[in-house]
Amino acid sequence: MKKSLILSLLLCLLTQMAVAQAPKWVEKTKKAVFSVVTYDKNDKILNTGNGFFVSEDGVALSDFTLFKDAKRAVIIDSDGKEMPVDCILGVSSLYDVVKFRVAISSKKVFSLTLAETTPIVGEQVWMLPYSTQKSDWCTTGKVKQVTKIADKHQYFTLDMVMKEKMVSCPIVNAKGQVFGISQKSSGSDAATVCYAVGASFGISLDIKALSMSDSNLRSIGIKKGLPDNEDQALVYLFMASTQLTSEEYSQLLNDFIKQFPNNSDGYLRRANYLIQSAGENESAFEKANADMEEALKVAKKKDDVYYNISKTIYSYMLSNPEKPYKKWSYDQALTQIKEAETINPLPVYIQLEGDILFAKQDYAGALSCYEKVNKSNLVSPATYFSAAKTKELMKADLKEVLALMDSCVALCPHPMTADVAPYVLERAQMYMKAEQYKNALSDYDTYFTATNGQVNDLFYYYREQAAFKARQFQRALDDIAKAIEMNPKEVLYQAELAVINMRVGRVDEAIKVLQGTIAMEPKYAEAYRLMGLCFIQQKKNKEACSQFAKAKELGDPNVDELIKKYCEK
Repeated sequence: MKKSLILSLLLCLLTQMAVAQAPKWVEKTKKAVFSVVTYDKNDKILNTGNGFFVSEDGVALSDFTLFKDAKRAVIIDSDGKEMPVDCILGVSSLYDVVKFRVAISSKKVFSLTLAETTPIVGEQVWMLPYSTQKSDWCTTGKVKQVTKIADKHQYFTLDMVMKEKMVSCPIVNAKGQVFGISQKSSGSDAATVCYAVGASFGISLDIKALSMSDSNLRSIGIKKGLPDNEDQALVYLFMASTQLTSEEYSQLLNDFIKQFPNNSDGYLRRANYLIQSAGENESAFEKANADMEEALKVAKKKDDVYYNISKTIYSYMLSNPEKPYKKWSYDQALTQIKEAETINPLPVYIQLEGDILFAKQDYAGALSCYEKVNKSNLVSPATYFSAAKTKELMKADLKEVLALMDSCVALCPHPMTADVAPYVLERAQMYMKAEQYKNALSDYDTYFTATNGQVNDLFYYYREQAAFKARQFQRALDDIAKAIEMNPKEVLYQAELAVINMRVGRVDEAIKVLQGTIAMEPKYAEAYRLMGLCFIQQKKNKEACSQFAKAKELGDPNVDELIKKYCEK
């Protein structure tokens, strides 16, 4: 009995020594450990826990569970100082780790150094206490098992009992270097062992270009950091532009510029954001203009920045012709693009110059630019279309315009696809002007096929016009009937149906259609004029003149000659 008591006392003493006899570095390293408080969207406390700094500029690790659904978070360091969590830098729900940056109140904080080597089985290790514990005690134990995770990182089983509320405390080696972050223990062995995920794994967590779609990251309402790589950060910005609120995206742009101050894209993107959200706010335009100037200062490829500035000004002028920003004009856009061309006369720059000149109604200058582009590797259906429309506005011979449209359509994929089908529709309308009705009808059919028949009533009306003038009257009747089916209240279509019936000698049918049109719209003057023409064909001049008089009363400008011819004898 006496020996048993002595043995128990010795075991108790050894246990106390394992806890009490902490290494000399504990008091100092404890400064890296802090408490974390997270808050929900109603600013009520969500969770409390631990974390620790792994870099002097405020990067830290804790558990993902602590931050899930949090709208904001703060840390309380060992001195009782409160600092906000600035942004999330990476998460792993599988290993319950979050990496984040704290907005530190000084130039640097005390942080733990990552272990130079991985501890081996049997090696003695220590768990640093959470920051609110004022004594310098710490729990010690030995490494029981090391498992490899994520290719080059480790997961540890420790022969150590983890005390309550010590999840996410650092596990360190004999030098005070951190190698693990404690995990929540569960199961039958929780009373004798605990677990830790490698600190190197937590530090390796990052934001990637496509992290915007990561559901775990999105479950945290705190701002996310940007990828460290500039190219990935730019992709991340692009993804964020459609997924974040205006305020969040604005902050992200500011963060990008702060992180990559020599990247001109950041300034250009912020300038465009400011313009889009400016309304009539003059100061927003001033800031946007300043950003564009800064982009030029830091740019390595200045021609690209000149081009983007020119395009921004040009686009703004097109959409805001009545209230332009005082420092911007088409001439200013032209100056910028010419600067770009001086450095590198790329076809895309010449194309934009042509567009600006077109907007200024300098069609000769615009055409000259488009012709240069059409001789370059940038040639496309769109560039030939630009040249054709410019020729048309210059009132050039329709044959020249159609030749350019032929080149435009020839460059389109065949069979024709819906995205380029509008070019065929445009050529059809030009064929109509040139009185090449069969060619127009063929283009309308091509457009119909390319769009899988997804057309509106106006299309059927236009194709009916081509069919009628190509003397394909049954097709004309079919198309106008389809237009009326889709839009039965459009009196123009009703009148057109009457005209076709008149043309094929179905006068009684035409009168019936016109009577229905007048019943639907009693003040539609053209219906009365057409009714009069029907009566003329039936040699009912008295009735015809009555209809012509009604048309004149309603303001039909085309009825006077008919009255003079048939009613003033």
